Amino acid sequence: MRLPPWLRKPYPQGEAVHNMKAALRRSGLHTVCESARCPNLGECFSKSRLTFMIMGDNCTRSCRFCAVGSEKPLPLDPGEPRRIGGFCARLRVDQAYEPLHVVITSVTRDDLPDGGAEHFTRTVGEVKRQNPKAVIELLTPDFGGKYEALDRIAQAGPDIWGHNLETVPELYHKVRPGADYRRSLKLLAEVKERRPSVLTKSALMLGLGETAPQVHKVMKDLRDVDCDLLVLGQYLQPTKTHLPVAEYLTPQIFADYQRRAYSLGFKRVTSAPHARSSYYE
Repeated sequence: MRLPPWLRKPYPQGEAVHNMKAALRRSGLHTVCESARCPNLGECFSKSRLTFMIMGDNCTRSCRFCAVGSEKPLPLDPGEPRRIGGFCARLRVDQAYEPLHVVITSVTRDDLPDGGAEHFTRTVGEVKRQNPKAVIELLTPDFGGKYEALDRIAQAGPDIWGHNLETVPELYHKVRPGADYRRSLKLLAEVKERRPSVLTKSALMLGLGETAPQVHKVMKDLRDVDCDLLVLGQYLQPTKTHLPVAEYLTPQIFADYQRRAYSLGFKRVTSAPHARSSYYE
């Protein structure tokens, strides 16, 4: 399927993009922007915006929509949290706005006893230590349903805590083998219980074969666990070996979903073809 006009974007290039990539390589850091082949990379890197991906760049799951590698992951890098804190300090100088907004996600690490929760906690702590006024947004995996792993992260004090449902439950067997829809919903509920002040967030990729009633039901399920923020974006096939696109949704359909979501009580809804979990409008 050829990309419709509203989805076409120029190839990410330019001095700012090159400089950001070079700085990340020097620091030994990964971003989901690069690993997941995000279509917004050029736009975001040119504005010194990025989403750190901690715990390596190989995931222990093989979701059929995701371009992140699934080879055997390496041991955790104990110096990574400190380097991310330092990198954020440099971003604070580069960015022309305050406060600094830091987004941290990770690969899924089912090989670790706590799923990597302690590493998340250390990373949040280092970012705060070196950037006391930063707003910290997390996008975490489900930690294999080990909800006790959430306690330490919650105590570290993130401002926004995201966990993506990604698609409707009817497509989980095809799109997210190894994940569980109800487990992910419960994680969002558990986060809210542990830290009521945190803004919880989730996202869906559309165009995988879901129906509008199915999407409406997911929205309601999210509101039932008091999820505050929602992102809806178009699924794009990262390589020929990944799931094909079933449908390209028009901007009007995304606008309709946005109105529906706001009517259900979400505090903020980003719904557009290029929207992604940590995308800045």
